[in-house]
Amino acid sequence: MNIYLDLFLTFSKVGVMTFGGGYAMLPILQREVVEKKHWATEEELMDYYAIGQCTPGVIAVNTATFIGKKFKGNAGGIIATLGVVFPSILIILVIASLISNFSHLAWVQNAFAGIRVCVCILIINAIISLWKKALVDIWTVLIFIAVFVASVFLNLSPIIYVVAAGILGILLQMKKIRAAGKAASSEEKASGTEKEDR
Repeated sequence: MNIYLDLFLTFSKVGVMTFGGGYAMLPILQREVVEKKHWATEEELMDYYAIGQCTPGVIAVNTATFIGKKFKGNAGGIIATLGVVFPSILIILVIASLISNFSHLAWVQNAFAGIRVCVCILIINAIISLWKKALVDIWTVLIFIAVFVASVFLNLSPIIYVVAAGILGILLQMKKIRAAGKAASSEEKASGTEKEDR
């Protein structure tokens, strides 16, 4: 199969099976892109999700673009993006033309109520997956707590939280690198002293 066709069909499958937006898409993306196709690792997928959240646009589209671009360059990014939005466009066109005729029916309202519950579960599943990959040490846990508390008690733009968390991540990584350098330097000095003693 042509690789671009495979890219389009894979992301079309992801798009048609996703209800509830980008976060609900994460388990499906993990299965299709990471486990089956090996187009990205779990860590890369988490990074793309984080970047997709920080950049303008829909997170599902942004993530598909990143994966396609990484796998097959600019053309791959375009094909993956078209693939992930194609099912939604078709479905929304059909629903938009019919919804006004059926939205008042009890069974339609009950169906949407059931779908909303399912979407909540898919989003919780995505949160658990993100949690396992994101909270890897005490510092990431502290960033999580700080952002969570701030988001509950302060009415600030999500962009502020994302930028602040990114800056904290950079500072903490720099601190780790400096600490590792000092530890390596101490080991070298200790080994040098041992040689002199001999």
